[in-house]
Amino acid sequence: MLRKAVLDRIKALLNAQLGAGEAAAGSHGPDELQLAAVALLVEAAQMDDDFGPAERDKIIELVQRRFALSEADSAELLQAASDKVDQSIQIFGFTRVIDDAFSEEERVELMEMLWEVAYADGELHDYEAALMRRLAGLLHVTDRDSGDARKRALARLGLNR
Repeated sequence: MLRKAVLDRIKALLNAQLGAGEAAAGSHGPDELQLAAVALLVEAAQMDDDFGPAERDKIIELVQRRFALSEADSAELLQAASDKVDQSIQIFGFTRVIDDAFSEEERVELMEMLWEVAYADGELHDYEAALMRRLAGLLHVTDRDSGDARKRALARLGLNR
């Protein structure tokens, strides 16, 4: 029953225009926020044109930890976010949803998650680095906070850079 409810909510979100301006700022529901956050994680994973199992597994792990979802629900959310990213031509709508609803601390936490995904394959590609700088700016995360989030992500992954 829970899986059907999650699928129904995700389908409703996919049918709605993310960030279309219909909802007032700050009135985004939890499902929309989760979808937007995971869409940004997918963007980070796809930036090097190699969205492999390591990155998928990392996203599912992060989603389970951050949103307290089961592995199956996390995988469904990842698929819905991937579909949404494939339909989208820009990331601004996703970042606007996050910026409207997340506190500064939550945006920094999301940057840390993004860094983990970017480094999931063990290296940071130029396109990924450029995306991370762009996302930090769009999410109003300072360079210092983004750098600190990067260091925490690298430490968690066991990468010393």
